Amino acid sequence: MQNPTGGPCIVAGVIKQMAKITFMGAGSTVFAKNVIGDCMCTPSLRDSEFALYDIDPERLEESAIMVNALNKNVNEGRARITTHLGVLNRKDALRGADFVVDAIQVGLYDPCTIIDFEVPKKYGLRQTIADTLGIGGIFRALRTIPVLQDFADDMAEVCPNAWFLNYTNPMAMLAGYMQRYTPIKTVGLCHSVQVCADTLLSEVGMHDIKRPLKQKIAGINHMAWLLELQDADGNDLLPEAHRRAIEILNNPPEGFADLVRFEYIRRLGYYCTESSEHNAEYNNLFIKARYPELIERYRIPLDEYPRRCINQIAGWKEAKKHYLSGEISHSRTHEYASYIMEAMVTNNPYRIGGNVINRGLIENLPAEACVEVPCLVDSTGIQPTVVGRIPTVCAAMNMTNINVQLLTIEAAATRRKEAVYQAAMLDPHTSSELSIDDIVSLCDDLFEAHRDWLPEYR
Repeated sequence: MQNPTGGPCIVAGVIKQMAKITFMGAGSTVFAKNVIGDCMCTPSLRDSEFALYDIDPERLEESAIMVNALNKNVNEGRARITTHLGVLNRKDALRGADFVVDAIQVGLYDPCTIIDFEVPKKYGLRQTIADTLGIGGIFRALRTIPVLQDFADDMAEVCPNAWFLNYTNPMAMLAGYMQRYTPIKTVGLCHSVQVCADTLLSEVGMHDIKRPLKQKIAGINHMAWLLELQDADGNDLLPEAHRRAIEILNNPPEGFADLVRFEYIRRLGYYCTESSEHNAEYNNLFIKARYPELIERYRIPLDEYPRRCINQIAGWKEAKKHYLSGEISHSRTHEYASYIMEAMVTNNPYRIGGNVINRGLIENLPAEACVEVPCLVDSTGIQPTVVGRIPTVCAAMNMTNINVQLLTIEAAATRRKEAVYQAAMLDPHTSSELSIDDIVSLCDDLFEAHRDWLPEYR
């Protein structure tokens, strides 16, 4: 039996034809292993076709070797693996896809990430990660959105019913653009929601909690708030967890690094989903040239993302010997992608934290903002949950980020430099460190440095 829409046909909860799963940015070998390996560990997905797409021939070949080894070792060779190199072969990779997983990095570490860090340093502006907000996040979005628009144009032609599962940062800007400016069914996915409650409980020594946990998390990507947390018997865990967190904050053990989020607990009353090194640069409170002692006090790792990139590049040279040896295996991870696909093709519901356009889901955030809320997934797609109002202080913190996100999306849609300047001027960290004139000058310098990776702006 064929589904008239061209996707997998579901009868009595069983997939009746092979799904096609396209991985954009398959050269991200470790992440490709996790997502594709998860699918191969999932009975309803293991017979799928996996189309690997990348623009780097060497990395694509490496990923193909790895995926074929996975297929042999954990999947009895049941999947079909195809590779597609470069823009001219992109439509073939996408044609007939049911799911498209996006994990790309436009411009890579060298040169673009280096530019995102080094040019702002000339103005005295320091960053930690620079992939979500701040001047680095703005320009990462500006060079990535045109590529996603190209993906969307191709998908509208060759797989209009496919779901686009976006893992690329800056999440809220990219998923927000795709959902507002393209017809493609899109959800933004991050793994910080899954680990948020467990991370807090582990950090404060609350290990022996009766599970499963009951939690409520809502806000925006990388700054969603742990609003409720109960054990399996319905006991509220937050008062004790917060008390212990503040004790740790007052006398942090050597090497403890989550101090920014614990300061959130003390000053705002809530813990958020993403790490302290991320959140240190999402506001105007922690990274200040006038107060260098804050960097030491909160153990903020400036230039953390470039360090990670350098270490990952060096580590990959050694790790790929194992990945390409043919001896690798896999166990299903907590990444959402395979669970979403499984829920859609089997109609067995699954709950995720998804990034979707607000439209009243969180009452005290703008309708056009991309928010992170609980969503139910089944064969009908992704249904976001109406959260209602979140605490005013949480909404206020989110708004300082949403302002930048909305203006950056507008800039990408209109190709207006003025909107880029405005996004940078309203960015809380950038605006707390630089004058208006310096912000405009910095943006112009970044336009010039990234000229080979950006469309023309007027």
